[in-house]
Amino acid sequence: MIKLGGGKMAENGKRTAIVVGAGIAGLAAALRLHRAGWHAVVVERAPARRSSGYMVNLIGGGFDAVERLGLLPELAKRDLGSFTSVLVRADGSTKFTVPQAIVEAAQGARAMSVFRGDLEAVLFEAVADTAEFRFGTTVTAVAQQANGVTATLSDGAALQADLLIGADGLHSSVRRMVFGEESRFRVDLEHMVGAFPLHRVPNGLAEGSGTTYIGPHRTAAVINLGPGRSSAFFAYRSADAEADLRRGPIASLGDAFGGLGGGVPDALDQLRGDPGGAYFDSVSQIRMDAWSSGRVVLLGDAAWCVTLFAGYGAGLALSGADELGAALERHEVPAALADWESRLRPEVAKRQALARRGIAQFAPPTRFHVWMSDMMMRSIALPGIRQLVQRAIKNAR
Repeated sequence: MIKLGGGKMAENGKRTAIVVGAGIAGLAAALRLHRAGWHAVVVERAPARRSSGYMVNLIGGGFDAVERLGLLPELAKRDLGSFTSVLVRADGSTKFTVPQAIVEAAQGARAMSVFRGDLEAVLFEAVADTAEFRFGTTVTAVAQQANGVTATLSDGAALQADLLIGADGLHSSVRRMVFGEESRFRVDLEHMVGAFPLHRVPNGLAEGSGTTYIGPHRTAAVINLGPGRSSAFFAYRSADAEADLRRGPIASLGDAFGGLGGGVPDALDQLRGDPGGAYFDSVSQIRMDAWSSGRVVLLGDAAWCVTLFAGYGAGLALSGADELGAALERHEVPAALADWESRLRPEVAKRQALARRGIAQFAPPTRFHVWMSDMMMRSIALPGIRQLVQRAIKNAR
């Protein structure tokens, strides 16, 4: 049996995991480990569970993981569905429209879109009664022993466990303490992304539709799925990502997109009124030769961060947590971590490569690339091309 802080033993002598981070990866890990017979202690720096966030898509392995974790019925209630996609010019006028039915046909039946906050809420509800949560707390030191690991917390507690999972995101403190400084692993892709929910219906957009402006070095998308179900997404090339981060999302996104029309001005106005729910960061990937060291393992963005350009971060976090639990059911900890990484690494490498290629889609380098993107989108309405797109999406899952 492994001791928790203050000499408390894990319930029923179960093996114990310390999970750092109460986001998608951390909550999914806590849920899957419980089903594998483990007890999880989740350490989260925020004072309470976060409830906002941008839209995430669950297809392929991500959808499969949701189903295996038993989350599908609850998430289906929160599914945002597909929508009519309208490509617009800089002034907001329509270029052309891709109907909702075509988008649905291209994605297939096993797909859903939900807000990140809703996904985290469903995960939290599924694990709240089985995991121990320590909010408003950070890990300040990690020490490993032959058969366990000790985490010292900011409140002075010392937790001993069989495994420590760093699921604390792109700027992981666990990775820094155990593997080295972030600069050794973070690869900057010289772009910025911003995404946030819209608390009121965006002006000028019909419900069930989204407008997307794609121009040289930038993309702006505003989606109206009704009250409390709308969102905005921005991506642009940045000459100085650190300077943009210091200035923050209001100033940086305002400068990059302030001249656009359509739903963009209203989205930026809503951001100014409530910047707290916005995701705003440089586009970076984490590339590591190993995701584990002894009894410490990294999961999700802390380990690989495929970026929003890959469109699969949430899915990989879910499937990674699910496969980690399965590996721990098959093996003892050291062998489980090796088996888990060998199975997952090819998929992560594939997603990271797709994200690097996807930069030209989200922030085309020239007007010619914009034109080519327009032609590709227009062609989706053609039956033969639509089938090719369906096969391409299926192969990318």
